Amino acid sequence: MKGILDVEDANEAAKTGAQALVVSNHGGRQLDGAPSSIEALPEIVDAVGSKMEIMFDSGVRSGQDVMRALALGAKSCMNRPRLCSRPWRRRRSRRRHEAIDIIRNELLTTMGLCGVNTIAEIDDHVLAI
Repeated sequence: MKGILDVEDANEAAKTGAQALVVSNHGGRQLDGAPSSIEALPEIVDAVGSKMEIMFDSGVRSGQDVMRALALGAKSCMNRPRLCSRPWRRRRSRRRHEAIDIIRNELLTTMGLCGVNTIAEIDDHVLAI
């Protein structure tokens, strides 16, 4: 289920037998006053993270954004790779791959700077709160 932004909806998703949910505000397009996805993520993870896979969407534009979402409990992230790629490339698939490579390299750099060697080691200790 996509578009979950509060614990009550996350609990309802778990009750329906959903195996995963996406914490997302749909890029802020649906409602100007909706909470940000990153703010909603920790409470949702605490409520249902042991029952289902929690994915994160909305605002993922860099490897640091991926690291932050993983540190707050997401198991994976989504983004729009075309927004990060170089526009002068001709082939769409090449642009998508290039954008994913950029984000992956940024994530690896961020992990290294935080003293983290694997995705499994990422938790809230890497956050400056």
